[in-house]
Amino acid sequence: MTTLFEIPKTQKVVLYRETGGPEVLRYEEDFPVPSISEDEILVKNKFAGINFIDSYFRSGLYPSALPNVLGREASGVVAAVGKNVKGFKPGDKVAYLSNNTFAQYTKYDPKSKIVKLDDGVTDEQLKLYAGSIVNGLTVLTFITEAYNVQKGDYILIHAAAGGCGLIFTQLVTERGAHVIATASTHEKLQLAKKFGAKFLINSKTDNIVEKVKEFTNGKGVIASFDGIGKDTVDISLDSLARKGTFVSFGNASGAVPPLSIMKLSSKNLKVLRPMLYGYVTEPEEWEYYSKELLRLIDNGDLKINIFKTFPLKDYATATQLLEDRKTSGKIVLEIPQ
Repeated sequence: MTTLFEIPKTQKVVLYRETGGPEVLRYEEDFPVPSISEDEILVKNKFAGINFIDSYFRSGLYPSALPNVLGREASGVVAAVGKNVKGFKPGDKVAYLSNNTFAQYTKYDPKSKIVKLDDGVTDEQLKLYAGSIVNGLTVLTFITEAYNVQKGDYILIHAAAGGCGLIFTQLVTERGAHVIATASTHEKLQLAKKFGAKFLINSKTDNIVEKVKEFTNGKGVIASFDGIGKDTVDISLDSLARKGTFVSFGNASGAVPPLSIMKLSSKNLKVLRPMLYGYVTEPEEWEYYSKELLRLIDNGDLKINIFKTFPLKDYATATQLLEDRKTSGKIVLEIPQ
């Protein structure tokens, strides 16, 4: 193993040892640093993005082994490299998808979902990458493969001012489609408008289905991208046009209840429940989408709206804001060095 510096025995992490609400989260300062095999690398994390999925595991909605160090994406520097690893060396800057990124160190298989970055990448760029890998790749794959958005389409985006929502809004608009955005406040709707939304619906005060029909001359939207879950599943389905596609990908309001397949018949609807990893399974898929995401960010064609950066120890506060829907854009954690 070759290393960038002497690797400590313990590290600071955020984890839970039992499932529940944010109160079960623990910031521990003496958690073991993982040892790596001859085929792995060790990444010293600089930033990590916060995602709703972390709360699904913590609450017990999704199963997990205990204790569980949270986190699904990060950026940082390669600290150590196993002797069989090719293509990476200590000091390389990277961004990657992985579990256990709310930690100073994460071990990783370099043949998996990781991007080696240019040496000149700044800390600000590392923050943007850490805050966009999950959401950005989710959006890119979904608008291409779950429903391939076309010029002139009318597309319903729920929670359009959120981390995924603002990326959906930009990239769907860039394709020449019309975004119908929902959000819970006037301020969030104005942010969605700034990022390209053409039609705005206040999810607290407006009848979403009626507004969608009004904006589409009674036809409905060709696709709905819905990360809210239980509260919006019927709204999404009722807002679809004939041959429309419902893409459900989140549980922010709770798990989507069982759906009768007969509900799809009247308009010949399609329903998907995709996962990002199902679209970037093969190496060539990962290479294509990850390079496209970084290109869009670096060229300025995709703006990543960082709501706030919290220190790792304050993750409980940050996720409470996210789960209470008091944020817009993306929250990022800064990892102590």
